[in-house]
Amino acid sequence: MPYPKLDKVDIAYLTGLVGEKYIQVGDSISEDYAHDELGETRAFPEVMLEPDSAETVAEIMGYAYEKGIPVTTRGSGTGLCGGCVPLHGGILLSTARLNRVLEIDSNNLTATVESGVVLMDFQEVTEKMGFLYAPDPGEKSATIGGNVATNAGGMRAIKYGVTRDHVMGMEVVLPTGELVWLGGKVAKNSSGYSLLNLMIGSEGTLGIITKVIVKLLPRPSKVLTLLVPFPSLELAIGAVPEIIRSQLMPQAIEFMERDVILSAEKFLGKTFPHKTAPAYLLLRFDGHSSAELEAQYEAAGDVCLKAGAIDVLIANTIERQEGIWDARGAFLEALKAESAMDEVDIVVPRDQIAGFIEYTKELEAEFGVRIRSFGHAGDGNMHVYILQDDLEKNVWKEKMDTIMDLLYVRGSELGGQVSGEHGIGISKKEYLTRDLGDTLITLQQQIKQVFDPKNILNPGKLF
Repeated sequence: MPYPKLDKVDIAYLTGLVGEKYIQVGDSISEDYAHDELGETRAFPEVMLEPDSAETVAEIMGYAYEKGIPVTTRGSGTGLCGGCVPLHGGILLSTARLNRVLEIDSNNLTATVESGVVLMDFQEVTEKMGFLYAPDPGEKSATIGGNVATNAGGMRAIKYGVTRDHVMGMEVVLPTGELVWLGGKVAKNSSGYSLLNLMIGSEGTLGIITKVIVKLLPRPSKVLTLLVPFPSLELAIGAVPEIIRSQLMPQAIEFMERDVILSAEKFLGKTFPHKTAPAYLLLRFDGHSSAELEAQYEAAGDVCLKAGAIDVLIANTIERQEGIWDARGAFLEALKAESAMDEVDIVVPRDQIAGFIEYTKELEAEFGVRIRSFGHAGDGNMHVYILQDDLEKNVWKEKMDTIMDLLYVRGSELGGQVSGEHGIGISKKEYLTRDLGDTLITLQQQIKQVFDPKNILNPGKLF
């Protein structure tokens, strides 16, 4: 649908709301605001605003609703699906100044933060106070609001769940400009439809999140990592159901291949502790006593060795663990440094991971395109990257589109879903539509219509 262009009157009004220092207009807008971390789609807003309060966000949104101006919300811009790209111009609303940790409530084990608080900053604050904010997405420079908007998962999801499991309440600006609270500090809630859960994962299409109340946990006093080399990826992933069946409770179970480790070594300029095996599992355990941890890692080591592991390496110092997990956290950046690429963020049942990864190898050989994989073996979420390398862009794009189509079809056949944690945005729309079918897509479109009848909030995303 056509949207009106902003004029001088609009710019003057918006400038009055945020101040001249916190508005960029037209050609003065940085190119950074036209894209996200990975997606090729680029589109500039007509104006970029940085409000510093929920009330100002509400005034901006109310004005936009009255005028029919599209509004796209942006956190740190670390998304991988184009979710923060302002496809239809209009207003790009940055949450960069909504960056305050408002309260740490030790009585209720909650924290209240503004949506622009950066994850790594929040984790540092809570850990210093003896608490754990359990969601742990790999991109630590993302914002809490962005994590909520995409229902981000991360490496600790197997034990602690995803972002949705830790959000208790939020303040939201609706497309009309109304400011509302959903949920709160209560431990349970059966008061009508859960609009709170509807907002989580909605990717900025139903409302603008300005504050979030999240759960905190006591910080575990002991953490230990196991690096387990295997002679093949099939054996490595095959060990995961055995670990789960043994009723062990690792904080994280990651899988990786040697090629990705070598890329991370080159990117970081640091040596990985072990790199001679074709494949690895990376397990992390936490607890409150050394005896508790020792029992867990010994049992996990036995399971892995029986499943075909070459060895079980223990990292029990902070320095060793940080080195291993820093490398794991750098995988995406390392691959990006080597080549242009795009990704598949698919999730399948845990016992189907090995078959899916084997299928990526078949496609790699068939199409002559380098495909690299790593991810969360504990919850079935794989990150599959299709690299351009020396291929001409149009040739790579054609092959990549075909490979992606085949991968999403196979994922659906295995009982999987289109996205485990990165969301849909622009790039996964067609796959979501095909996967959900007409009935479920129509229901989602109807929900969007109820919240946003003028379709001005992050238009062009999801479906």
